[in-house]
Amino acid sequence: MIEFSTMSTLSEKLKSLGVKVGAQDLPQASPANPTAIEQVLAGSTCHTPLGDTFLVEKRYPVGQPHGRATIKVDAPLNGLARWAGDARISDLNPQSFAFLDTETTGLSGGSGTYAFLIGVARFEGDELHLAQFFMRDPMEEAAQLAAFEEFIAPCQAIVSFNGKSFDVPLLLTRFVTQGWQPPFAQLSHLDLLHLARRLWRDRLPSRTLSNLEWQILGALRSEEDVPGWMIPSLYFDYLHSGDATRLKSVFYHNAMDVVSLAALLNHMALLLAHPLETGQEHGVDLIALAKLFEDLGDLDTATDLYIHGLDHEDALQERLPQPILIEAIQRLASIHKYQQNYEAAVALWQQAAHRQHLHAHVELAKYYEHRAGDVAEALFWTQSAIDLVELHAAQTEGRPLLNLYEQRQWLTELRHRQERLESKAARLNR
Repeated sequence: MIEFSTMSTLSEKLKSLGVKVGAQDLPQASPANPTAIEQVLAGSTCHTPLGDTFLVEKRYPVGQPHGRATIKVDAPLNGLARWAGDARISDLNPQSFAFLDTETTGLSGGSGTYAFLIGVARFEGDELHLAQFFMRDPMEEAAQLAAFEEFIAPCQAIVSFNGKSFDVPLLLTRFVTQGWQPPFAQLSHLDLLHLARRLWRDRLPSRTLSNLEWQILGALRSEEDVPGWMIPSLYFDYLHSGDATRLKSVFYHNAMDVVSLAALLNHMALLLAHPLETGQEHGVDLIALAKLFEDLGDLDTATDLYIHGLDHEDALQERLPQPILIEAIQRLASIHKYQQNYEAAVALWQQAAHRQHLHAHVELAKYYEHRAGDVAEALFWTQSAIDLVELHAAQTEGRPLLNLYEQRQWLTELRHRQERLESKAARLNR
């Protein structure tokens, strides 16, 4: 419920600090209004205690295809809850989520940036209900925020894409500037951008929401879409001219962002709930999932994913990029070492060592000295590591794999190890 009682006092305090209240500094919409928003989009006037705002609503059947995905949330949420560090998410039903995206007057945030269009959707029965609250005139901001707050009142969690860094802080500022408490304090928040980076940064150069729609969900936007960077200027053009014609593409862009959040949430939930069954298409994705589960402390699942990811090259003739391959081998070997499965760890270290991975040489030297008691083999891998460092130091073309400081550190450590092993070997040969 909106708390109107603090509005006057807080507004005065903000003004005294130099913070602008409301949206008075934005240009007013042209009174000529040659093509009003009501003529461009099928919407309605939303009445609130703080005035009127413009509302566009759409409903999508649950299960409607969205590329290869569907508009629904029926996957187990335990994995997402664990990743987010919020156990409450595990017990939420689809109706508890508010899928949120804003279109703003700028991308920098701060008190001078306004959310002129707030798109939000929630599941109601067998439909996804999308509501887009539009600020026809800067003076409608209070009514827009009040209508938005009422819409998300039944929800217990926000789902966004970069919302933790941008959308929600911006809306917090707008609520406080208007003079009442923001409605987000008790809500969980799933920001899918951060998870998308973990899952697909090694395969996809761009992890924008529209690119994930295409690359991950297989959904293509129509020519009606508009690039996000153009949107602020389109709104300012509308305010100056009163012509809302070009805003139709902005509403389409916002609607696709919000609907895609619902499909992407379910896809990600499936990936984390059933990673071996859902993430099989690309070996790079399996390795990314493995690293995620390792960081979450689920070493058994991480081990299975690393093995499947490394085997993926042979199964589908997909070559893993060398840095990803080496990291996967090293991480899997470290898990085996932690679990004292040294036979499996040694096999992986040898595989990495043959690919000139320095850490693998050192691990093999440690293993043969301290576990196997084979001083000669430990000396072999230590000398091999020294040769590898010197090889890197001798390279004159391109960027060296080790800088001068790293070379000195490695050589100091390795030669100290070599001297100790030679002393052990001499004692054993007496």
